[in-house]
Amino acid sequence: MNGLLILDKPGGMTSHDVVARVRRATGEQSVGHLGTLDPMATGVLPLLLGKYTRLAQFFGTSAKAYAGTIRFGFATDTYDAEGQLVGEKRAVALTLDTVRAEAAKSVGEIEQMPPPFSAKKVDGKPAYKLARAGKTPELKPVKIMVDAFAIESVEGDTARFSMRISAGGYVRAIAHAMGQGLGCGAHLASLRRTAAGPFTLEQALTLEDVETLAAEGKLEERMPHARTLLPEMPAVTADDQTVGRIRNGMQVNLPEYSGAALVKIFEGQRELVAVGKRVAGTLFQPFVVLA
Repeated sequence: MNGLLILDKPGGMTSHDVVARVRRATGEQSVGHLGTLDPMATGVLPLLLGKYTRLAQFFGTSAKAYAGTIRFGFATDTYDAEGQLVGEKRAVALTLDTVRAEAAKSVGEIEQMPPPFSAKKVDGKPAYKLARAGKTPELKPVKIMVDAFAIESVEGDTARFSMRISAGGYVRAIAHAMGQGLGCGAHLASLRRTAAGPFTLEQALTLEDVETLAAEGKLEERMPHARTLLPEMPAVTADDQTVGRIRNGMQVNLPEYSGAALVKIFEGQRELVAVGKRVAGTLFQPFVVLA
């Protein structure tokens, strides 16, 4: 089974757990997700199946949109509600304007220190493995972009927000930083991913949907059409001779597409054969061959 599946991840499962369940439901062993969601988080988790897993490299830079809540009054070691208390709990009396002013400091390009409990590699090991062993990972700040961060309400010690953040950014690290800025501690209390790049909750299927549709042989009908994926790449339909050359890794001439560096090459309307990389003019080299 080849394609892209947009899943609404439930809470309490790792992204790896979700992948394993989709493998069982579809019988397709080659399944990979496009951007980890923490176990606590829910929402949009795009998965690539079959030969389409080779396209993962083209999806890695997509921004993500979220909705969630931040609880003020104490921090945790994981920066979210699943972690252990750090320091003492404090009573808070925050106004909407105060929280919005603090949130505004995180909008735009910022340097963010990844959480110690994260998948960031330190000397080849995930930081969370070092943190669980009682060691302090030597992490370095990274530049990220927060396109939007809106505090929608503040009730008691909890603020409700929506956010759009670049790939590689940690929402829980922003929650933690806000607690430091306000001097009261804070952590991410809940999180739901509402969009990952062009993929939204409106398109997403539940795991139960996936299992039912797969059993009925109808799952591929609910996947986005191959030509709608990676819209930044023009699509071209190649004839049989050209497709044969592409499958053998040979350079081919394709129609001119306004100087596009990469194009999607199809056999017929739906079968994506390869992604081609421009060599010069209309000459393209197969960059990723799928079939």
